[in-house]
Amino acid sequence: MADELYKTLGVSKKATDEEIKKAYRKLARKYHPDRNPDDKEAEEKFKEISAAHDVLSDPEKRKEYDAGGMFGGFGAGGQGPFGPGTGQAGGFGGVDLGDIFGSVFNRGGGRRAQPQQVRGRDLETEVQLTFDQAINGAQISVTVPKASRCTTCHGSGAKPGTSPTTCPRCEGRGVESQGQGLFSISQPCPQCGGAGQVIEDPCPTCGGSGVTQQTKRYKVNVPAGVKDGTRIRLAGKGEDGPRGGPPGDLYVTTRVKPSPVFERLDDGNLEVSVPISIPEALRGGTIEVPTLEGTKKIKVAPGTRHGAVQRIRGEGPPRKSGGRGDIRYRLEIAVPQDLSEEQRKAVDELAETLNGGDPRAELLRKARR
Repeated sequence: MADELYKTLGVSKKATDEEIKKAYRKLARKYHPDRNPDDKEAEEKFKEISAAHDVLSDPEKRKEYDAGGMFGGFGAGGQGPFGPGTGQAGGFGGVDLGDIFGSVFNRGGGRRAQPQQVRGRDLETEVQLTFDQAINGAQISVTVPKASRCTTCHGSGAKPGTSPTTCPRCEGRGVESQGQGLFSISQPCPQCGGAGQVIEDPCPTCGGSGVTQQTKRYKVNVPAGVKDGTRIRLAGKGEDGPRGGPPGDLYVTTRVKPSPVFERLDDGNLEVSVPISIPEALRGGTIEVPTLEGTKKIKVAPGTRHGAVQRIRGEGPPRKSGGRGDIRYRLEIAVPQDLSEEQRKAVDELAETLNGGDPRAELLRKARR
């Protein structure tokens, strides 16, 4: 019996908790009654692996089992836990193993399981942010309709002056055990839903649920540098659980309005399209460009081409890993759409000064090869 439960799950006595969990999940999928309808052998196998997992996944039960405490220990001289002759199938020295395992899994006098409290639902909402708020961080208020603890019964679900009573069906355990022979499976009590208690005189305000619909207002601290679609978790700000159950969480999704100047890049940097004149592109110069804090000046090299990129490091949005990103300035040569007669003459003179060079000559020469 010292290795029996380990053999049931197909693991060694030195198996880790994770190995036990993986083995159980694999076998449970294989022998689950839903996948094996009307298969009694698979049903019994499923009960065995479930019971083995119940013991080996609980550190205290496993420790007791490994020490032999669950079955009275093994004596010297080849005797089993209940004296000689304990190698018989179906029992140990006339003792029914079903009774033994029944006590382990809350059947017939075993220790009571703790009633299960139902956790409240998680909630989601959105907040609208300006580009500046997203970059610099902000504190935003959100209003959320939610199920909150009833102020009349304070979450108990019972009418003031009364209290919930122990469930008569499960006797407060919150679970019922079903099965026969060696193993049994526990499931929530259908009468109390696993709470272990029933309410005979419900609260008139919440009808016994312990919660009512209320509107709550929370302040959300938005960290600097968030992007559109970032989810912020407010622990314990979701709906309260029924009958005093723990609350869920509130998830706030940020919606950031685009900037008319800056474009956010996937790498955490910003990009700005900066127009430059033809003379600036030809002869170079110093131009003023926008930053998050105001403006700065950058140099344009002589002969700058359309689409060239300049960069100012550390002027972009904050990064999660620390520091700040960069701002990239994409230089775009501004070409006038309509020329005056004077401007047209100036362009002709420029073309003549440049010796009428054809910038496509090399391209066409390569194409003809």
